[in-house]
Amino acid sequence: MEGGVITGWKDIPMELLLQIVSLVDDQTVIMASGVCRGWRDAISLGLTHLSLSWCNKNMNNLVLSLAPKFTKLQSLILRQDKTQLEDDAVQTIANCCHDLQVLDLSKSFKLSDRSLFALAHGCRNLSKLNISGCSAFSDSALAYLASFCQNLKVLNLCGCVQAASDIALQAIGRYCSQLQSLNLGWCDNVSDVGVMCLAYGCPDLRTLDLCGCVRITDDSVIALANKCLHLRSLGLYYCQNITDTAMYSLAHSRVKKKTPIWKPMKEMNDEDGLRTLNISQCTALTPPAVQAVCDTFPALHTCSGRHSLIMSGCLNLMSVHCVCAVHAHRTASNIPHQLIE
Repeated sequence: MEGGVITGWKDIPMELLLQIVSLVDDQTVIMASGVCRGWRDAISLGLTHLSLSWCNKNMNNLVLSLAPKFTKLQSLILRQDKTQLEDDAVQTIANCCHDLQVLDLSKSFKLSDRSLFALAHGCRNLSKLNISGCSAFSDSALAYLASFCQNLKVLNLCGCVQAASDIALQAIGRYCSQLQSLNLGWCDNVSDVGVMCLAYGCPDLRTLDLCGCVRITDDSVIALANKCLHLRSLGLYYCQNITDTAMYSLAHSRVKKKTPIWKPMKEMNDEDGLRTLNISQCTALTPPAVQAVCDTFPALHTCSGRHSLIMSGCLNLMSVHCVCAVHAHRTASNIPHQLIE
């Protein structure tokens, strides 16, 4: 620099370089880190978020190369369409990126328990972990991870048939009390035992997807209604053991939160309870029970364009309607009929 003027690309100040880097895609960031030692050091120190989902070939080698350089990463997205990641890459991440808080390993079919053990020891600050579709993980390895990564708030286990068992959920309920979102979609080894452990151990749970968890019964929903008073979204698709008892327990959960019955409808917003409920294919449910839930939580909608109470495959629930339908009916009733002369 001459007189405060940048005369060469090597002279760009670190702060300006990082601002420029923040405006380009991750592939360009990686290329920029190879321009010179100064740029590499600056980007290595300043880069906190990185996604390699664009990499269709040699992602494993790319991770092995980058993880030792980008040690300050807090978020790393490694979602794949074609399986590439192997245990050695995850072990390198765990060894080098100790500040990692967000990690997406979805569809990493080649990964084994070695990866979860490595993450347990090297990435204890994880708050958001997506291992959906990682079907080779065991429940003992997942339980081990939960015992070390106790700051987890968001966990996606969709399709982790072996890992998501009652044993693992007991560990999650015991160690991960801050958990707010959990996806257990199509984890058919989950039963009431595991869900009840979650309900008692994770009282701040807000989103829970149990679609395809065919073993659960009303006991699971009752426990969630009683203990998880901040629950906003519940997926029960194809949970055909769910009956009216579960619906009434959800409806009565508002009483436990002591919501004033005189509170104006316009003030009863998303913060007041369920805003998404999927009971598709829950064929044992009857209209009065589901209507009770819909009446209790005005954020649940059946009207066109706002479907948040999802009832596909339940033809017997066609009469259930949300508060919008009631208001529309009242509005129509208040319009005076024109007298025909």
